Amino acid sequence: MTLDAAALRSALSGRFATVDVVAETGSTNADLRAAASRGALDRTVLVAERQTAGQGRRGRGWTSPSGGLYLSVLFRPTGVVPARWPWLTLLAGVALVRTARGVGVEASLKWPNDLLIGDAKASGVLAEIAGGAEPGVVVGIGLNVAKLPDDVQPGAGGLVPTSLEDHAGPLDRTEVAIALLRELAAVEDQWRSEGGDDPSLREEYRRHCVTLGRQVRVELAKGEALLGTARDLEPDGTLVVRDDAGADHSVSAGDVVHLRVR
Repeated sequence: MTLDAAALRSALSGRFATVDVVAETGSTNADLRAAASRGALDRTVLVAERQTAGQGRRGRGWTSPSGGLYLSVLFRPTGVVPARWPWLTLLAGVALVRTARGVGVEASLKWPNDLLIGDAKASGVLAEIAGGAEPGVVVGIGLNVAKLPDDVQPGAGGLVPTSLEDHAGPLDRTEVAIALLRELAAVEDQWRSEGGDDPSLREEYRRHCVTLGRQVRVELAKGEALLGTARDLEPDGTLVVRDDAGADHSVSAGDVVHLRVR
């Protein structure tokens, strides 16, 4: 069943400037970045039934099977210094956990924002800076709602894919989209009202983030890897990993793999 654009607009009126739904596009993030340069308003939303050139972190392709949610939101967070904008991608993870739990699915986060159900991945987030007279951030979310085709391959770090429907039964994608966007609007509004530094949201993220306290391998650029324990988050959301020699390393980008404890 296709998304009900009229129901989305009605339910989200007052929370977002515009909510558009398209049957297909290359990438909702790319479309909103272009729209931002032309002056698109704060909290502009674009939802696609299908993406043909979706992107994940570090330039990877993002598989967009039918039955998923593929959406992007342009935020222009006035009053928040750019150094705190990276928190938007972590807050998207919080919104995803709230949404999953709202349909009865216990979920958690792998830093920075992969939605996990057990040890399988149900969603990913990509945030990108948007230009224009007033800079902003485009936050893109891909969420597996319906059951996935059998040929969908594991993602970065070997995470097996899963979907909400695998754990909750059939769901109405329009209702899931409304819930997700409402949660995203709520956390972003709270974060923005506190100047990008809200202790309660940081604590909520920490509660959901199962990376903290785990032994991890961080796959960095140029094939390098960092082994250690994920210990903490810096004020901008950067992950702090302590290696076996006791030295702390700040990780702002990289694929985190949770290691099994022997």
